[in-house]
Amino acid sequence: MNELLPWLRGFIPQPILAPWRERLVACAGAAIGLLVTAWFSRLAFGDVNPWFIAPMGASAVLLFAVPASPLAQPWSIFGGNLVSALVGVTCAMLIPDPAAAAALAVALAIGAMFLLRCLHPPGGAVAFTAVLGGPAVTALGYGFALSPVAVNSLFLVLAALVFNNLLRHHRYPHHAQPQGNRHGTRDPSPTDRLGFTRADLEGAIKAYDELLDVSEGDLEELFHDVELRAFRRRTGGVRCADIMSRDLVLAHPEMAPGEAWQLLNEHELRALPVVNDLKVLVGFITLRDLIAQPDDKAPRLHAQQFVSDLMSRDVKVAHPEQTIADLIPMFSDEGFHHLPVVDDLRRVVGMVTQTDLVAALFHNKLDEGVRPA
Repeated sequence: MNELLPWLRGFIPQPILAPWRERLVACAGAAIGLLVTAWFSRLAFGDVNPWFIAPMGASAVLLFAVPASPLAQPWSIFGGNLVSALVGVTCAMLIPDPAAAAALAVALAIGAMFLLRCLHPPGGAVAFTAVLGGPAVTALGYGFALSPVAVNSLFLVLAALVFNNLLRHHRYPHHAQPQGNRHGTRDPSPTDRLGFTRADLEGAIKAYDELLDVSEGDLEELFHDVELRAFRRRTGGVRCADIMSRDLVLAHPEMAPGEAWQLLNEHELRALPVVNDLKVLVGFITLRDLIAQPDDKAPRLHAQQFVSDLMSRDVKVAHPEQTIADLIPMFSDEGFHHLPVVDDLRRVVGMVTQTDLVAALFHNKLDEGVRPA
């Protein structure tokens, strides 16, 4: 009985966590994608029968409902459907019994899709159709793989490329952002050194011993986000406003480079926010920006007249209500040393540095009763 109840729970429908917008986009995408595919296929084939096949409906579910799935990528649909059609036609020609031919066609199509790295579930339906599609399909022979299968698949992929890239937050084809050290060395990125590694993830997937309909890169990105959310919960939501410096040394666009250099030296700083008369952030100037490197390799101050000639204008910023968990990836993996803190009008209200973040983490550990060794 103890083993039966968990097994029976597997029949209970699992909740689908997709927001309503994503569900509506999936429905609209499937309708538009199939209509476009049918229209272009009709133009291409005219009255040739068949000009459109049922498995394209199953492909549309993947392409528009779960476009991030490895099973929904362009090579999966095009390669999977094409190789399945070729396998199905071959089985139909060589095996007299239709039922046996269909069963073997689906099995061999799955094997071929695994081998060619284009696993696409609707490919099984394509192989099945190649055997049991009726006289019109049988008469086409291997031509069935080209038209309608390859042409239908191509048009559906093109529709998915346009639709998903216009209305989705993520690009299609989907690929996870690579995790790695921004310096190009073999060391893991700082946030990876105490957490799980890619080797840990690969080992867990192998131990799971089942095919997962999600890429390893997506899992890695998801787990890192889970770690940050858990850290945010454990730190009690410590905010930038709680740890930032408020009495700031500021530069102005019309300031001379030498004056900015003097401010940095006097206050032992490495960077200054550049603000206008209303304290609105317009740039960021660092020691590195102020130093010229001429042909003789002897560093000297730039000869430009104003700080505005040298400052960076595309400045990464933080906001007072952001938690320190939001800052960790920017400081550790993206390599920032200073982040100006701005209000809703982009006026500078503070500055957070790596030193501030380390101090906040230290005191958080003390509050938890964990004394550093």
